[in-house]
Amino acid sequence: MTALLALGDSYTIGEGVDDAERWPVRLAHALDMATVEILARTGWTTDELAAAMTQHAFHPPYALVTLLIGVNNQYRGRTLANYRDEFRALLVRAIELAGGRPERVVVVSIPDWGVTRFGHESGRDVARIAREIDAFNTAKANIAQALCAHYVDVTALSRRDAELTVADGLHPNGEAYAQWTTAIVPVARRALSLR
Repeated sequence: MTALLALGDSYTIGEGVDDAERWPVRLAHALDMATVEILARTGWTTDELAAAMTQHAFHPPYALVTLLIGVNNQYRGRTLANYRDEFRALLVRAIELAGGRPERVVVVSIPDWGVTRFGHESGRDVARIAREIDAFNTAKANIAQALCAHYVDVTALSRRDAELTVADGLHPNGEAYAQWTTAIVPVARRALSLR
């Protein structure tokens, strides 16, 4: 049971960066974990991740499971109520993959894409994007707490260093993911130390 499982979307797969720069890969390295398994794809919403999980051949229990999903729900205008329901179901499944141990699951907040160059050039209301992402993150933090999983906020980092993106002006670059990893590592270490 030395594997890290990372579930998510473009932020988890590391759209536009080399494999070694992805935060789950950096996290596994920092934790001296033997393997990292990533199930994520750019553009995925909660229901699309759920469908992929149904088709995927997992090998549980995983020592640690991370879950970062929701930005595409917000981007596509999905409702907060829908997000709450689908995220909770995903977190329940993540806990099952961690051997039924919620303390071995780390939920990561949704970064704010509205602050990026892409966000400013999109013609969308960036203040509204921020409000909606905050609402989604509040919901996921509350669900994580209710199910006894850990929660890490990387949204503040995304807002502080909005220029740290790859060429598309949207997705984080390696430096941004290094900052995320620094924020996640102590929580992940605590999760792994819990018996």
